[in-house]
Amino acid sequence: MNADTTEKHGPHPVNTRALRRLGIIEGQLKGIRRMIEEEKYCIDILTQISAARAALNGVGKLILRRHIEQCFSKAIHNDGRQSTEMIDELMEVFSREEL
Repeated sequence: MNADTTEKHGPHPVNTRALRRLGIIEGQLKGIRRMIEEEKYCIDILTQISAARAALNGVGKLILRRHIEQCFSKAIHNDGRQSTEMIDELMEVFSREEL
């Protein structure tokens, strides 16, 4: 999204949601750090780490959906070669990440 679009329409709703969720995740990570510093029970720490991972994966899904809806769908309609490249790009992301 270019600066002109952002100025006219404000931030994309997905970005707003993603940033809000990242703020929550930051709080979770600070809590995990505090738990480690206070030598809390390991299983409780691992449970919180799992929750933070799940929350971060949720942010990834938001961003992925936006990418598919905007960039990927435009590529399919405009240029077959570009859509093939974008499919390869998505497959690479799927192969290295759990979204």
